[in-house]
Amino acid sequence: MLRIESVEPGSYAAELGLDAGDQLVSINHAQIHDLIDYHRSVEEEYLLLDVLHQDGEIWELEITKEAHADLGLQLEHPNPKQCDNHCIFCFIHQLPKGLRRSLYIKDEDYRFSYLYGSYITLSNLLETDYQRIIDQQLSPLYVSVHATDDQLRERLLGCQVPPILPLIRRLTENGIELHCQIVLCPGINDGKALQRSIAELVEFYPHVRSLAVVPVGLTRHRAHLPQLRKLNISEAVETLRLIHSCQESFLRDRGSRFVFAADEIYLQAESELPELSDYEDLFQIENGVGLIARFRQQTQEVLLEADPLELAHVCLVTGHSFVAELRDFAERLTVRTGVKLTVLPIENSFFGTDVTVTGLLTGADLLQQLQGQDLGQGVLLPDVIFKEGEELLLDDLTLTDLAEKLRVPVLAVDSSPWGVLEGLEELADGVVDIIHCSCFWAFI
Repeated sequence: MLRIESVEPGSYAAELGLDAGDQLVSINHAQIHDLIDYHRSVEEEYLLLDVLHQDGEIWELEITKEAHADLGLQLEHPNPKQCDNHCIFCFIHQLPKGLRRSLYIKDEDYRFSYLYGSYITLSNLLETDYQRIIDQQLSPLYVSVHATDDQLRERLLGCQVPPILPLIRRLTENGIELHCQIVLCPGINDGKALQRSIAELVEFYPHVRSLAVVPVGLTRHRAHLPQLRKLNISEAVETLRLIHSCQESFLRDRGSRFVFAADEIYLQAESELPELSDYEDLFQIENGVGLIARFRQQTQEVLLEADPLELAHVCLVTGHSFVAELRDFAERLTVRTGVKLTVLPIENSFFGTDVTVTGLLTGADLLQQLQGQDLGQGVLLPDVIFKEGEELLLDDLTLTDLAEKLRVPVLAVDSSPWGVLEGLEELADGVVDIIHCSCFWAFI
């Protein structure tokens, strides 16, 4: 049974008379325990709903709708299962004290993996979980492997866990598609260990559909944590050499490159990034794999559409990793629109200067480094720095706070070339308050 948090006006649910506070008991006689049950049940055209109304009365409601159409319900979100691992690179362990409570949640929940693409290690799955995944074909799932060598994997996860390959075999043999990732820690699971992991995982292709290799992320808040370091240039170059060699072989023999390096590894290696087509279906785009290539493609599209605008000067904010790419786009967009675009890279003092991705910028760093600068007629902020669906930054400053303190219009825009253009058009149309106009320069 799930509590209804809100009902979209004009939706099927509104027509049925459902309200926030009612509880959804079953659909077509199937009990609704979580969001997976709901999403799977609501796809049918004919629905028989049992609803516990706020007054204690049970309603039986019938509706015929288009297949796969949503009812327009916002349902309560069950708390995720917690992660009991102690990964030596866990980002949650590297957060400073004093942030909002939700940021410290370590989730390890196959339901969130299925619904949202969250990565799980498979370390806490019960037999009933496996049965449900297989019976309901909850696919694809996203699995953090890190290493296929069991002892090395336990070192990385910081605890004893079941061997990973038999778990992957069980899921894939029962029709579950997996996307995997390896968080690369130099001197630990790179080199020959990485080569072994890639070789053993590709044997499950196409059921293991893709593998992302992403560099470890380290903040300055690592007191009493294991000693780790980021990739140096030579290690990044060698990692790319190995991945490219594997890609060439796999593409020839299996029809897919299978393994892909995160954009950040190319930046660390100071190497040219692949073309967009080399990322195939962008299986790991949310993992920072192929973001720059897609940004470049959309740059071409935007430059064809952009027209001159009655606007003099606007600032674009980014993390240091993406500054060169964004400046190149800004210079070309200036030619098309006539708007002077200044790219302002923000140094991450909050998490440490080694953290250069845009998505981890805080309000305090933004204010400290933007105040006193010529910000022109407005500032465009990528929406990835805000909590999803809200105008709240990691340190609880809001978009309103920024605009009031900077004393210029501040817009949160989709962090893509299209988002930048739309933000400029909003400013040119005379919108001077705060606008929340969803992800490219989050991971880079």
